[in-house]
Amino acid sequence: MQNLRNIAIIAHVDHGKTTVVDKMILQGNLFRDNEKSGELIMDNNDLERERGITILSKNVSVVYRDYKINIIDTPGHSDFGGEVERVLNMCDGVLLLVDAFEGTMPQTRFVLQKALALGKKPIVVINKVDKPNCRPEEVHEQVFDLMFTLGATEEQLDFVTIYGSAKQGWMSHVWKERTTDITPLLDAIIDNIPAPQVVEGTPQMLITSLEYSPYVGRIAIGKVTRGTLTSGMPVTLAKRDGVTMVKTRIKDLMVFEGLGKTKVGKVECGEICALVGIEGFEIGDTICDYENPEPLEPIAIDEPTMSMLFTINDSPFFGKDGKFVTSRHIKERLDRELEKTLARRVVPGPSSDSFVVYGRGVLHLSVLIETMRREGYELQVGQPRVIIKEIDGKKCEPVEELTIDLPEEVAGKAIELTTKRKGTLTDMQTIHDRQRLTFDIPSRGIIGLRSNLLTATAGEAVMSHRLKGFEPYKGDIEMRTNGSLIAMETGTAYAYAINKLQDRGTFFVSPQEEIYCGQVVGESTRSEDIVINLTKSKKLTNMRASGSDDKVSIAPPVIFSLEEALEYIKEDEYVEVTPKHIRLRKILLSEIDRKRQAK
Repeated sequence: MQNLRNIAIIAHVDHGKTTVVDKMILQGNLFRDNEKSGELIMDNNDLERERGITILSKNVSVVYRDYKINIIDTPGHSDFGGEVERVLNMCDGVLLLVDAFEGTMPQTRFVLQKALALGKKPIVVINKVDKPNCRPEEVHEQVFDLMFTLGATEEQLDFVTIYGSAKQGWMSHVWKERTTDITPLLDAIIDNIPAPQVVEGTPQMLITSLEYSPYVGRIAIGKVTRGTLTSGMPVTLAKRDGVTMVKTRIKDLMVFEGLGKTKVGKVECGEICALVGIEGFEIGDTICDYENPEPLEPIAIDEPTMSMLFTINDSPFFGKDGKFVTSRHIKERLDRELEKTLARRVVPGPSSDSFVVYGRGVLHLSVLIETMRREGYELQVGQPRVIIKEIDGKKCEPVEELTIDLPEEVAGKAIELTTKRKGTLTDMQTIHDRQRLTFDIPSRGIIGLRSNLLTATAGEAVMSHRLKGFEPYKGDIEMRTNGSLIAMETGTAYAYAINKLQDRGTFFVSPQEEIYCGQVVGESTRSEDIVINLTKSKKLTNMRASGSDDKVSIAPPVIFSLEEALEYIKEDEYVEVTPKHIRLRKILLSEIDRKRQAK
């Protein structure tokens, strides 16, 4: 059993975690020679493939030199930090990946802090050394300084560094000496990551993640930290609250082999395993001895920072696209989501068919909405709001550290945009021909900032942020200044009407699209809302005139992605999400009701 290594791969988004796992899988010969594996094997969910990011952490195991290496691939976005926090409990060491050009980024700091606090031993992998302009030596220094600032121990600071390019499939101890495969990395894992400790005694296992199978139901995953588990043995499920104890029995035990799982009769201490047959567990519960249960400390997870109102779709077009449209469907789906994710919370909303969902950020919540939409749900969501707390009698709000990478010539525009939203510039560095700006900015200020920045910098800016903590409220922030163009009647939008109204603003709908009264069909050029009629068609006459029959040229409509729509809307607007459409609308569809409320 000593021939076992448990590692988690942590890094900032896009530094190559999933690509490194791919190469380890290929090195472990998990595929036949004639089998096509593709790239990013671990990102097996549609959303992850489309966005090119990892959302859920996953387990895989590789056998190398008679050692079994359990690898956990983790997400890099700060919005999915909850996934990283809980899986770090399962591993005995971490691979910290850093891009040889970008160096240490906000998320590198966030995940490394968690890993060092739990006493995990790091191996540093400086990836992408094949890039032009890369600076591996400088990055190595940066990582050392960062670990020192985060209070790493002597042992943790004595880390091994491996250089290489995961994409080209090689790793080496010296960055200029290219090798043929990634064996130096696998050797370093076996030589430097400690084997899991074997503790004798009654069994203990903390449930750190879960999977769902349509055949056997919910599967609990965790690392056995003491004793051994056998299939069919009676155990006690100790709940997170430390009081409730449930007597139950393990039906089947599985361990991770390659990309799948295999059934086993018994699991020794230190192995990561999956249990079947245990009912009603949550992440953070402990599986312990039947006679005298001793629960482990539950996982500490950071608080959510943002909330959003979810409600049923009550627009005139409800039920046309989706299968699940009632509040009961939405509530059941949100409750299922809570079982998987610790960083989310759901509370009843102001009306009986609405719910307030709490999460880590706009991306964290929009991934949930996008998943629901693909499963056939219809719903409406309100504007994202940050959570305001009272600390020592002062009103406090979440503040984030924001890093923007961009060309030098557009840095001024970025600074102007960010400081308007109460951002304070804390650091400015020039790396070759690009600049890296670091700000402290309230989470409220980040909502909607990305699209404005991309417009101002011709798409060059790269933004990333991580939560620093709660600080005193910074005052009001000027958000979107333009009003909305609102449809006056339900019907079909005509090119004739859109053409005549083009001077009023930009449109979000194209000709021949169905619209309803109260839908937001465009952005006004002025600060107030304008109600317009797009359903007016050209009256046909027998007369022809040279001036009136010119060709119509209409500017293409602005199409929002889900995140952009959520960041765009005002307080009195909803985003209507159905499997086929994303529409913006006013909460009160009737113009008379809106005027009445304004009084």
